[in-house]
Amino acid sequence: MAKVRIISRDNGVGLSQDMQLVADVMRGAGHDVEVVRYGGSGIANRALETHLWVRRGLRGVVDLQIFLERIYKRCLPLAERNVLIPNPEWFSAKWECLLPRFDRVLCKTAHAETLFRDMGCDTRRVGFTSRDLLDVDVPRERAFFHLAGRSVAKGTRAVIEAWERHPEWPRLTVLQHPKMVATPSRAPNVAHIVDYVDAHALRRMQNSHLFHLCPSETEGFGHYLAEAMGVGAVVLTTDGPPMNELVTSATGILIPAADRIRRGLVDHFMVDVAGIESAVAAALALDGSSCQALGQAARTAFVTRDRNFREGLSAACFAQ
Repeated sequence: MAKVRIISRDNGVGLSQDMQLVADVMRGAGHDVEVVRYGGSGIANRALETHLWVRRGLRGVVDLQIFLERIYKRCLPLAERNVLIPNPEWFSAKWECLLPRFDRVLCKTAHAETLFRDMGCDTRRVGFTSRDLLDVDVPRERAFFHLAGRSVAKGTRAVIEAWERHPEWPRLTVLQHPKMVATPSRAPNVAHIVDYVDAHALRRMQNSHLFHLCPSETEGFGHYLAEAMGVGAVVLTTDGPPMNELVTSATGILIPAADRIRRGLVDHFMVDVAGIESAVAAALALDGSSCQALGQAARTAFVTRDRNFREGLSAACFAQ
């Protein structure tokens, strides 16, 4: 049994979920796991690092540290072995000089694997996973769901504008953080929820909508894509990497990108109203059996990806 430390920022959303998922997988592999959660206070973070260094003096280094997305330089000497699981869209240029200090970079996607291999890293693709939120007891409606949350990179503006142009389309439910919205849409076929909903209500929304509209500009992995696949929805997402790696034409509907903009390590793929219109028209043309087949293919891909990640993470961390 190895002593494993997982390190990232506790942001209350994606990174917090990542820490919990990785901790669960490593505990399932038999390791003694500690989770170190950085916050927003520099003073508190420095105190946290001082505590870790005192423990190093008393107990020695741990066997393995897994850094999720972010690199905390002062923690690197605290383990025999360090690995990084990056989200390329958030990788800072200031961290590139620290990459040689990692024994391996574990990649969620082929897209990330190429990026970090080109920077000279020892890479291995391990995939990733998300919560399995399937609830077969929730009836499905032939309606659309768009989970915007707190992100500005989910194509929300184009989605809402497309629906406002098409009052004949089925209902669209948009769930968005209040800080991200000036004026909610008042279109009669748009339910624009600008509020916090609890986990139970969100899960019901995810299961009750047949179509999930996820036109991301970029993703490290994309929990809302994976969760949509997990509930067996028909997923509409952007035709650009890594979104079109996670959802293919065999497991969903791809939305053509109207533009691409380079930011940092990655390209951002921008959808427009015309692209949304084209993809929604393709979704609405599907009959019941076709929707069921796509949803089942998405669910199967989710289950396979989840199994492969759980079975392969520990070995990828420690392999020489």
